[in-house]
Amino acid sequence: MDAMKTKPRITAILQASLVTFLWSTSWVLIKIGLHDNLPAITFAGLRYMLAFACLVPFVFFNPLERAELMKLSLRDWGTLALLGVVTYTWAQSAQFLSLVYLPAAMVSLVLNLTPLFVSFSGIGFLNEHPAPLQWVGVALTVIGVGFYFLPVAIPQAQMTGILITLSCLAGNVLASLLGRGVNRDSLHSPLLITFVSMGIGSVLMLTIGIATQGIGELSWQDWAIIAWLAAVNTALAFTIWNQTLRTLTAAESSIINSLMMPQIAILALVFLGETLTAKEIIGLVLVSAGVIAAQLKRQRVLAQVQQEAETSRGIELRHE
Repeated sequence: MDAMKTKPRITAILQASLVTFLWSTSWVLIKIGLHDNLPAITFAGLRYMLAFACLVPFVFFNPLERAELMKLSLRDWGTLALLGVVTYTWAQSAQFLSLVYLPAAMVSLVLNLTPLFVSFSGIGFLNEHPAPLQWVGVALTVIGVGFYFLPVAIPQAQMTGILITLSCLAGNVLASLLGRGVNRDSLHSPLLITFVSMGIGSVLMLTIGIATQGIGELSWQDWAIIAWLAAVNTALAFTIWNQTLRTLTAAESSIINSLMMPQIAILALVFLGETLTAKEIIGLVLVSAGVIAAQLKRQRVLAQVQQEAETSRGIELRHE
């Protein structure tokens, strides 16, 4: 019985880790696009709008997904719309904008504080209490981030970027809590959740981008970057991520997401020519240790409620 429960959990951890790698490569690709003077919000809007388009056939040509889409209540639409606005329109727009003003390392520093805020917020909003070892993992993660980057000297010219990054941090925290709340109940498939939330969030983001920044002049390389980011790093990755949220808690998912920090550093070393000091390597080790510690033990989740929700959903779909 324990083995049966452990296998889905290990699978979820591996899937979430793969997603963090894909998202880490996005930082390098986004930097390349921004260096080509692509408008940041329009760039983000094109990425997520094209990703949404990639999901259309998988929803409309799947009878179960199509039936589930038609059954969404007004409240469901409101919840998924809120998730889309926070996750995409707010958080992703802010991330693209922050990378215009700041180095990727500084943005990564601020965003890696997300697990700390999610862990505290998840207690009140999701009634998920991290186990003691998970708190150790959070502490190691935060210490590792500080050890990697501090001391940080912030020029006055970068303060705008810092404020935008803090806004992105707030959006990421809220998105983690909302995403976990929606997916934990297992009332809708991960594909449908991604499809609806991304569709609403991306349309609004692209509209804002074109209205405020224009479309820019895109080269074939820019379109290739956008296409890859949309199909692989967004449409596929976010669907997998929503699937993992059925098993992992908000704190766990956010800590796994912290794997992006060392991955971004390594990718920057390989593709952008940035170097790592001994202090930064120690920081990477501490972050990795924090992630491992957080995964060694977790508090008991509401498995019975989740199973009942899945069973109820299956019975309803069979009666269609």
